[in-house]
Amino acid sequence: MKTFSAKPSDIEKKWLIIDAEGVVLGRLASIVAARLRGKHKPIFTPHMDCGDNVIIVNAEKVKLTGRKLSDKKFYWHTGHPGGIKERTIGQLLNGRFPERVIEKAVERMVPRGPLGRQQMRNLKVYAGVTHPHEAQQPEKLDLAAMNDKNVRSR
Repeated sequence: MKTFSAKPSDIEKKWLIIDAEGVVLGRLASIVAARLRGKHKPIFTPHMDCGDNVIIVNAEKVKLTGRKLSDKKFYWHTGHPGGIKERTIGQLLNGRFPERVIEKAVERMVPRGPLGRQQMRNLKVYAGVTHPHEAQQPEKLDLAAMNDKNVRSR
């Protein structure tokens, strides 16, 4: 028996489009991270970028469970003494770049390193409904139909 290892010529990348309206953030991020890595394919090879290209629209309408909108915080440091900053997810979703919430959630589920950064370049997130990738003819991936828990009505 030999272990199969995919070569670049074996890899086929598809384009997928996901509508994030009403979808729970963590469930969306875990499914997208698996698709970006290519773990849903039988030819998955850990050291190759065999994942698909994923487009997420309506990022501003993603849902969170519990009190995460007000309690969950993102921290960063400016580099100056006393320069710790924080924002809640609610502030980020209502702010100028709501797509960053999804990007961060997916980024933290993809391995760190050169391959993870390469796979993150295959993720395109847009706050609204429009996107410039119609020429790629993306297939629709319906997360709501996968599991009842993926969608939050409130």
